[in-house]
Amino acid sequence: MESWALLLGSTLNAGTLVALAALGLLINERAGVVNLGAEGMMLVAAIAGFATAVHSGSDLLGFVAGMGAGALLALAFALLAIYLNTNQYATGLALSLFGAGFSAFVGQGYVQAKLADRPSFAVPGLADIPFIGPALFRQHPMVYLAMALTAGLAWFLYRSRAGLVLRAVGESPESAHALGYPVRRIRLLAVLAGGALCGLAGAYCSVIYTPLWVEGMIAGKGWIALALTSFATWRPARVLLGAYLFGGVTMLQFHLQGQGVQVASQFLSMLPYLATIVVLVLISRNESFIRANMPASLGKPFFPGA
Repeated sequence: MESWALLLGSTLNAGTLVALAALGLLINERAGVVNLGAEGMMLVAAIAGFATAVHSGSDLLGFVAGMGAGALLALAFALLAIYLNTNQYATGLALSLFGAGFSAFVGQGYVQAKLADRPSFAVPGLADIPFIGPALFRQHPMVYLAMALTAGLAWFLYRSRAGLVLRAVGESPESAHALGYPVRRIRLLAVLAGGALCGLAGAYCSVIYTPLWVEGMIAGKGWIALALTSFATWRPARVLLGAYLFGGVTMLQFHLQGQGVQVASQFLSMLPYLATIVVLVLISRNESFIRANMPASLGKPFFPGA
């Protein structure tokens, strides 16, 4: 029972990393913008957060630095894709490649760096409950923040006027522009918010989840976060569920190895990505369902006055 409690706890921890980035990308795509640069933004944010935490000794400053780095790269993407009308897919891919190379270059001096001992977290009175305590109430506060962000984003999108405007921009930017809404500015703010959350995910990876810096440490999680938005049909609660599913499959490989299951480690390592591909293939079979949930202007540029 203790090992299963640890598996559940590690699932929440691993899922949080992907959930934070996927929620940010969800905001982008609800505004009609596809940003394929999540992997690069997370890598740059990871080294920015790690370096800041090493020099300052503060995890909080590391998170702020990661969010700033992610937002800065998102700003560059927004200026190119939204205001200069470059192709969103090509610009996002370029951003991802740039982030991978830039983070590797900047992080050369931090490969051997170490952070201070990580503090342990526990909810008083609840952390000692058998099974439930170790699984649910001994998590880093960022795990609970991801849950709160999911609930807050769901309320924002479906219960607030600003969320309605954001979804309107993603569905029909021409109609929103005709009503007097600044479509490009709204998309810019959405991309910045998405970049900040991707940056937070990157900093969480290097400061808390690992905690260390290694070149390419995001290891495809930015792409998984991007796939999760389609898997979740652009709904926050389903994003969180999908992130925990990915986290569970990721941690299951270590659990099985610990239990002595005789399976090739390479096969276990590919399980999370294989599961993601299978889910996406199953969802893609129902094209009408995808079209009914996908923002109508997703990936399409908007030209005011055209």
